[in-house]
Amino acid sequence: MTDTNSRQQRAILQDIGRRAMVDRGLLPDFSPEAITQLNGIQEKQAIISGTTKDQRGLAWCSIDNDDSLDLDQLSVAVPMPGELTKILIAIADVDEVVRKQSPLDVHAEQNTTSVYTAAQIFPMLPEKLSTGITSLKLNADRYAIVVEMSFDKNGSLQDAEIYKAVVRNRAKLAYNSLAAWLENTGPMPQGIAGIQGLDGNIKLQNTIAQKLKSLRFANGALDFETIEARPVFAGDEIKDLQSEKKNSAKSIIEEFMIAANGVTARWLASKQFPSMRRIVRTPKRWDRIVQLAAEKKFSLPQLPDSKALDQFLVAEKAADPDRFPDLSLSIIKLLGSGEYVVELPGQEATGHFGLAVKDYTHSTAPNRRFPDLVTQRLVKAALAGETVPYGNDDLSGLAAHCTEKEDDAKKVERQVQKSAAAMLLQNKTGQQFDAIVTGATDQGVWVRLFQLPVEGKLVSGFQGMDVGRRLRVQLVSTDVNRGYIDFKGLK
Repeated sequence: MTDTNSRQQRAILQDIGRRAMVDRGLLPDFSPEAITQLNGIQEKQAIISGTTKDQRGLAWCSIDNDDSLDLDQLSVAVPMPGELTKILIAIADVDEVVRKQSPLDVHAEQNTTSVYTAAQIFPMLPEKLSTGITSLKLNADRYAIVVEMSFDKNGSLQDAEIYKAVVRNRAKLAYNSLAAWLENTGPMPQGIAGIQGLDGNIKLQNTIAQKLKSLRFANGALDFETIEARPVFAGDEIKDLQSEKKNSAKSIIEEFMIAANGVTARWLASKQFPSMRRIVRTPKRWDRIVQLAAEKKFSLPQLPDSKALDQFLVAEKAADPDRFPDLSLSIIKLLGSGEYVVELPGQEATGHFGLAVKDYTHSTAPNRRFPDLVTQRLVKAALAGETVPYGNDDLSGLAAHCTEKEDDAKKVERQVQKSAAAMLLQNKTGQQFDAIVTGATDQGVWVRLFQLPVEGKLVSGFQGMDVGRRLRVQLVSTDVNRGYIDFKGLK
C-alpha cells in the first residue's frame, strides 16, 4: 500500500468519526468560548492549606494503558497494625480548574465522556487539561480528592474517609507490563525499580485487590471475559485488530475503583447529599439466559439470580475457555446496558446486578466522564459544609442525559471500529468464517467471528437465530464508509 493510501486510511476513519459524532449530537470540537477559557488557564503550584493534606510522601503510582496520558487516579497501599491495610485512591481534582457552567464545563456536559475512536480521540476536556494540568502525571504535584479505605486480612472494609490532598505520582505503570511481572512472565517494570519499596507496595495492592474480588464473587458478582479489539496502526495504515484481555493489573484498578465508588456513594448519603448512581437493573431477557444455560446442561432458576449465573459462568469458563468470551458477550447483551439514576437521601439503592454491589457511583475518572465531575462537586461541597451544587431536577436531567450520551459515544466508537474492521476485511469477500450470534432484534441479527474480533450483520440465513447460536458464515460485502460488514448464514 502506498504512503498516500496509508494516510488515507487514517484520514478516512477520522472523517467517519467526526461525522458520527455530529450525527449523534456530540461535539467533535471545542467552542470559541471554551478555547478562550482554555487559553487563559495556566498551571499553578499546588499549595497545602487548611483542610488540604500533604500526601506527596506516599509511594503513589498510576496504572493505566500504555499510551494513556489522561491519568485520573493514583493508588497506594499502607500496612497498618492489627492485620489491617489502608488503600488510598487519589482522584484528580478537575473541578479546581474546570468550574461549573464555564464554557469548558458546558462542552463536557454536552458530550459527557471522552470518545475513543480507532483513529482519533475526542476528549471530554482539552488535552492541555486532561493530559496536562488536571492529569495526575508523573512527578507533578496535583490537587486530588483522596478516598482512604481500611481493609482487614479478609478484604472486608473496616473504615473509610474522604478528604482533599496534594499528591505526587511516583511511577507511571502500564497494565500489560505490570501484569506480566505480577504473573511471573515478565521483568519488573522500570518505573517500579526506580522507587524504593514500590515493588512490595504493588504486591500488597494486588493481594488486597484479589481479596476484594473474591468477596464480590461470593456475593454474586459476574466474571465476564469479553474480547475487546483495538485497531493497530503502522504509521497511518491499519494492520490488525488486537484483542485485549483481563489481567491482574487491570483487576487491581477495577477492584479499587469499585470499592472507592461504593465508599463515595455511601459517604454522600451519610452527609444527606444526593448521588448519581450507575446501575444495571434486573436482566430484561433472563428467560433467554436460562435457555442458553440449559443448552449447556446447566439449570438456572426462573427468577434472576446473580450467584447462580456466576456459577454457570465459572463452570463454562473452565469447560470451554476458548469460547468463553463469546458466551460472556452473549450474556452481557441479554443483561442489558447500564444507566445513571439519581438517589436522593433516604432512598433505597437499586444496585448493580453485574457487580453485586448496591452502592455504586462514578467518581474516579473526572477527566474522562462528566458524571464523575458532578460527583466530585458534590463531594467537595459536602466537605466544605456547603449546600448541594445541583438541584434534584437538575441531577435527574443530567442522569438521563449522561445515559443517552454515553450510549451515543459507544455507538460512535463501534461505528468507527466497524469501519476499521471493514478495511481489514474488504479483500476477503467470499471467504467463510465460524461465528456466534451476538444480537437478535427486530432490526436484524448480528454475529461475531471467532478468527477475528469482528462483528457484522446477517443479511440472509438468519431465520431462527438467537443470541448464543454458533454457525458458519460467508462474507458478502463490506462498506468502510458506513461501517457495514455483511454475512450470510450457511447451512
